[in-house]
Amino acid sequence: IMAIIISFAVSVILCPIVIPILKKMKFGQYIREVGPKSHQSKTGTPTMGGMIILAGVIVTSLIFMIVEKNTKIAPVLFMTVGFGLIGFIDDYIKVVKKRNLGLTEIQKFSLQVVVTAVFCVYMIKYIGTSTIIPFTGGYEITMPTWLFVIFLFIAVIGTVNGANFTDGLDGLASSVTLIVAVFFTVVSIGMGSGIEPVTGAVVGGLMGFLLFNVYPARVFMGDTGSLALGGFVAGAAYMMQMPLFILLIGLIYLVEVLSVMIQVTYFKATHGKRIFKMAPIHHHFELCGWSETRIVAVFSVITAVMCLIALLAM
Repeated sequence: IMAIIISFAVSVILCPIVIPILKKMKFGQYIREVGPKSHQSKTGTPTMGGMIILAGVIVTSLIFMIVEKNTKIAPVLFMTVGFGLIGFIDDYIKVVKKRNLGLTEIQKFSLQVVVTAVFCVYMIKYIGTSTIIPFTGGYEITMPTWLFVIFLFIAVIGTVNGANFTDGLDGLASSVTLIVAVFFTVVSIGMGSGIEPVTGAVVGGLMGFLLFNVYPARVFMGDTGSLALGGFVAGAAYMMQMPLFILLIGLIYLVEVLSVMIQVTYFKATHGKRIFKMAPIHHHFELCGWSETRIVAVFSVITAVMCLIALLAM
């Protein structure tokens, strides 16, 4: 609880300070013309607000690492900050250098592979390759190292990019990941895994950020925030040996990624036809007439239900 309070305080204090600075420095969001027309009015809204979430998480985690000598949270913090830095570089190029697409796909993917590889080495060396199977009463299987490595890279990079795709509406990625972070905090306390200070820090940081990120958003998290949150979810799941549970609690991330993959594949195969009105799928619902707030509410409720199912699957 203390971790949640500290991170929330950092986030709430920083938002009113950082948002005007981002405005003054013209760190405004560029809205692509191919997106929904209703989003054009958001052009210029301060972005890179993920720095605020990261600040709350880093400060809180360091306090617990120093005061309580808790080193178990370090790998999750590494994943959160590592992917957050990739997002920061991407945002910086887009916003400051005025290059609309930021890092190239190859550059972004390469950096993601580097961070994932470091985490993978740590997991194999210090945590092991055991994975809890959902709905088996906590039964674990030990994967062969080669299979564990392949699965980890797919799970981590898939989750990170899923969180990135989810960040397309005011408060969507924040709300969904807040619920996931609460799940991890509850499970960590129950299991005694010791990573609840960092999961609690994400809960608090997102609660403070959401006050300024709900519709109509006064600040966007940018890739700095969305990639960091994806890294957090993957890192926390692996530290508790629960990567398979990402399929449940991260269902929205998965659906967002799959909607893009399906849309692109079908578009290329049929030379221009589309399955969805627009991808990622939250834009499809938007073009079907759903309001942003309704989509965020529905996706958040789905995530909450999936987290409850995941608790039953423990």
